[in-house]
Order: sequence, then structure tokens, then C-alpha cells
Amino acid sequence: MNLYSENQTKNIHKETFAYLIIEEQNHVLSITLNRPNKKNALHPQLLNELAFAFHYAHFNNFFRAVLIKANGDVFSSGLDLKAMNGVIEENNSTIPEPKSKILIGELFNKLHKPKVCQLEGDVYAGGLLIVAGCNYVVAKRNIVFGLPEVKRGIFPMQVMESLSKIMPLRNVIDWCIRGYNLDVEKAKDWGLVSVVVEEYAVIEMVTNWLDEVIHNSPIAIKHGLEAADKINSSESNHDYLYNMLEKVKKSSDAKEGIKAFKEKRKPNWN
Repeated sequence: MNLYSENQTKNIHKETFAYLIIEEQNHVLSITLNRPNKKNALHPQLLNELAFAFHYAHFNNFFRAVLIKANGDVFSSGLDLKAMNGVIEENNSTIPEPKSKILIGELFNKLHKPKVCQLEGDVYAGGLLIVAGCNYVVAKRNIVFGLPEVKRGIFPMQVMESLSKIMPLRNVIDWCIRGYNLDVEKAKDWGLVSVVVEEYAVIEMVTNWLDEVIHNSPIAIKHGLEAADKINSSESNHDYLYNMLEKVKKSSDAKEGIKAFKEKRKPNWN
């Protein structure tokens, strides 16, 4: 974890978060995606805020687990397509820029503390990096997961890498190249989701998991997750895939795909 220094994160309570809600309770750092009017699309500054919060959890021994959830009907619609084209909305966030680019998959891998996802809305595209990066995922019944990138002339490079760690590779590739929606029961069968429950039971299930985890040895867990990261290291892969995604985003297909998406029509691939 080297995007922010420990000294920077010590002043987190003086900072303003525009896209996240940060709460601390009972050895748990709770992070809520809070951009519901944009379906919690991953705006660049939202990612800065997420990385900053993760570094805060990393440096602070008080936290034994991290909870990630979202406001709104959609957990996350993935990367903000407008932001990809340089259209950055004004915001009041005071979180500084990181020292280097943020690789979401590696951000999750390098935080060696248990991470649970409270999933109560649909997830699409890059939003799946958050779900795949958690150690336990409690999902509400009837939600869906989608990888529509290929319909926009893009390919879910880093998502493919993160999913391949927890799902059968053949299923991952099929999903990436066909771009369909996956129902929550199938997602559980494939290993993306840990448990599926009715809406009223989601919070209770998450709370029970956290209560069990925080009462186990934090030092043992930290070293165990660090070891798991080491033997399953994909840092070089994520960096390579980031560059591949940038290459694809500059292609004529990506330009046509995003243009067609905005114009609500089928793309015309040359």
C-alpha cells in the first residue's frame, strides 16, 4: 500500500469525501459508495477516495475488517464513461491525488484485512472489481451482474483477472466475450457470491460475519492474507491489463461503441 502515506491518512477526519461515506465502529471501517444519482459509477475522484480509505484502514491497527456497501438501487455501474472521455464533474472532495495510478484489483489485494461486501443492488462492468476483491459477499436475492463492455467496444481486462481468481476461467471468458447478465444464483454457483439471502436478512448476515471475524486473531489474519496475496500475486498482470485497456479504449470500436451507447442505438462495427 504505497499510494498514500500514513501521515496523510492520519488527518482523514479533516478531509471531505464527495463520493463515499466513511464510518468507524467496533473495529470495522464501513465504506459506502455514495453516488446514487450516477448509479455509483466509478468516477476518478471516487477511486481516489476509495484508495485513501483503504490506506487509512491499512495503517490503522484499530480496524480488523472493512465493510463495503452502496446507496441507491445499483451497487455500481462500473467506470464512468463520461469521465473516460475527460468530462469530470466538479466536486468538493479534498482527498489528494495518489502517488501513482490506482489499480482497483491490486488495491483490494494489498489490504490484508478481511473485506465483506454488502450487496443490495445490481453490479456492472468495473463495479465487479469491488465484489471480486472482497473475501465474503452477501447478496440480496434477485439482483444481477453484467459485463456489457464488449457491446461498447471495450473489454473488461482487469475484471477478467480478478474474476479468474474466484471463478472457473472458461466461465469468465464466456461471460466477458458475450456480455450477458448473470443472475445472483448463478453467480453463487460460480463463486462470485458467498451467500444469497432475502433483503431483510442481508444486514444480519453481514453483521454476524463481521462479529465472527473481528473476534479472531487480527495478526494471524493479516499474515494469512498477506501470504495469500503473495502466492496468488497478480500485480504485474493488473498493470499489464490496465495498459491493454487503455489501448482498447483508443480503438475505433471503443469510440463507436461509446457513441452508440450515448445515442441509444446499436454500434456499427467496421
